[in-house]
Amino acid sequence: MSLTANWSYPTSIRFGAGRIQELGDACLAAGIKKPLLVTDRGLADLPITERAMDILRQGGLNPAKFADVDTNPNEKNLDTGLAVFREGGHDGVVAFGGGSGLDLAKMVAFMAGQSRPVWDFEDIGDWWTRADAEAIFPIVAVPTTAGTGSEVGRASVITNSQTHEKKIIFHPKVLPSVVICDPELTVGMPKFITAGTGLDAFAHCVEAFSSPHYHPMGQGIAVEGMKLVIENLPKAYETPDDLTARAHMMSAAMMGATAFQKGLGAIHALSHPIGAHYNTHHGTTNAVLMPAVLKLNAPMIKERFDKVSGYLGLSGGFEGFCDFVDSFNDGFSIPKSLSGLGVSNPDIEVLVTGALSDPSCGGNPVTLSADNLRAILETVI
Repeated sequence: MSLTANWSYPTSIRFGAGRIQELGDACLAAGIKKPLLVTDRGLADLPITERAMDILRQGGLNPAKFADVDTNPNEKNLDTGLAVFREGGHDGVVAFGGGSGLDLAKMVAFMAGQSRPVWDFEDIGDWWTRADAEAIFPIVAVPTTAGTGSEVGRASVITNSQTHEKKIIFHPKVLPSVVICDPELTVGMPKFITAGTGLDAFAHCVEAFSSPHYHPMGQGIAVEGMKLVIENLPKAYETPDDLTARAHMMSAAMMGATAFQKGLGAIHALSHPIGAHYNTHHGTTNAVLMPAVLKLNAPMIKERFDKVSGYLGLSGGFEGFCDFVDSFNDGFSIPKSLSGLGVSNPDIEVLVTGALSDPSCGGNPVTLSADNLRAILETVI
């Protein structure tokens, strides 16, 4: 079976090994002639990034690069990136990298033509309608990890450096015009990044599947996404150059981000403030939280997991799924507690308050409260 394809759902996706060579053409298809490639500091000077810049130049484009992006990008990074974009006279963005680089890049393209502060477009009600849609610049996304799925997302997560809150900024036109998914770009990821990003994709699928909201398409995509992660993340982790496993993980990442239009839940509601205050890796934090959240949600989700566990290749229904999650985490050396991520003496009440204000709360199958969120945190400290 060939793992090369062109998809138009949820946006135009050029999928397959070696397709980074089409980056220049993808920019032209999106109407970009002078792109600003936005990535993170870790990728800034790596060969894959320089190769992307060379491909853009060979395509007759006039690119520049911006890489002043933190692990959890914030409004300071955004302001700096906007200044570079405007001063350089750029007409679009190439979002290149993992979740942090992709999220910041999308916000540069979104905010470059806006007159209001970024916080005015938080994912609350119809706040997105405040934006001037015609002033949003085109985006071509090139993921180099397989986790967040930001390449097919209509939002970015930006940390407010003053309040230490992660805010979800949403607009339909933040969805990239063209995505290039080339599994060869993910081969060089360190093992802990392969694991953490892959478990982020898994968390997206698990929470979307658990959400009580009605979205049959998201529900089906979440099931298949879980299956792909279960079958392929260990292969990608143990054999980094297994391009078939890497390709399936890139698909799973996009599927998770597409599925969670159905909803997220307590894993992400807690992971966002933990990451904002303690700068933990998002996907790894999700993995630490997942067992406790599954236990909380058990009364509402047991039946649906009982029905699909066999298809996922697991025995024992929901209980078997929970046992699997524990062993799955162990296989990637995921710590059992937040202390294993460097979080010591966390301010539980601050984290609970942050979680309760997070939009992900609304997708949890069990209504979240200060008491049950506090109880989760107390089990993972």
